[in-house]
Amino acid sequence: MQSIHSHMVATVALALITAVTWPATGFAHGEEIKLGGATRGSVSLTAAQTKALGLELAQAKPRPIADLLKVNGEVKALPDEQADVSLRISGRVDAVYVNLGEVVRKGDRLALIQSRTVGNPPPTVMVRAPMNGVIDARNIIVGQAVDPNTTLFRLSNRTRMRVVGKVYEEDLEKVHVGQKAYVELLAYPDKTFTGTVSLVGPTLDPQTRTVVIWIVLDNKQGLLRPNLFARADIVLHDNQAALAVPSAAILEANGEKFVFVHEASEYRRVVVTVGASDGEYTAIDSPLVAGEEVVIQGARELYTLWLTGGQLKAED
Repeated sequence: MQSIHSHMVATVALALITAVTWPATGFAHGEEIKLGGATRGSVSLTAAQTKALGLELAQAKPRPIADLLKVNGEVKALPDEQADVSLRISGRVDAVYVNLGEVVRKGDRLALIQSRTVGNPPPTVMVRAPMNGVIDARNIIVGQAVDPNTTLFRLSNRTRMRVVGKVYEEDLEKVHVGQKAYVELLAYPDKTFTGTVSLVGPTLDPQTRTVVIWIVLDNKQGLLRPNLFARADIVLHDNQAALAVPSAAILEANGEKFVFVHEASEYRRVVVTVGASDGEYTAIDSPLVAGEEVVIQGARELYTLWLTGGQLKAED
């Protein structure tokens, strides 16, 4: 069994070496790429070889970084900030004072309804707004007959709104009420809205294996409207001075995460422990120090060379 495993490792290494395509320029005839020998600690390249491989570097630096969970959802009104307006009597619409989309305050006139109760003249009922809000629906016109089952208007108070999203079962333990979230909307691509997780649903959808969450947002500018598509980043952990590198620098193989650190003409493979990531940058818990340069482009080619554990000559 051990000989089969050794043969497989050697085959993978040979395949990776063969997969490297060396540029036609930048390598002199017979020029060697020096590797770290038995310890396989580093790869040594000349300036011409570095250029030919197209290596790019970036420094490890302290920066604010957060571990984020991305959630898609839609903007909705809060349940307790909505109202359907109806009457307990039957009658006819005599007047309508508001139109769709208008902002009203509690007590404002909405409509005048003439009752079917016998009288001379028949009694009328003034319909007034039960709350501050926006007229989301107007379902009546002058002269229309109405009864207690008729919803005359629908109002919503939009000073605060919610994003309704879904979290997958495997991420459920990461999400808690009170966590901060950053929300972006297709309607306003240059704006970011800050909200707070206010609800983690009590039940799991057996079909989608998800749980509903709410993220509450202030809407003082009135930009948020029901049913807008939203992308939310829930902040799981936040570090204002994390030592971080571009996520492109981090490779993973055989259960290890590592980077290649540049020192003079050498590129040293360093196993790292990673922390929070916002996608673009990833925090490194160990063992890098601020100012060290890591490879962000060409790292896979370096890893291919590092796997050989010896020397490789450029083709003629």
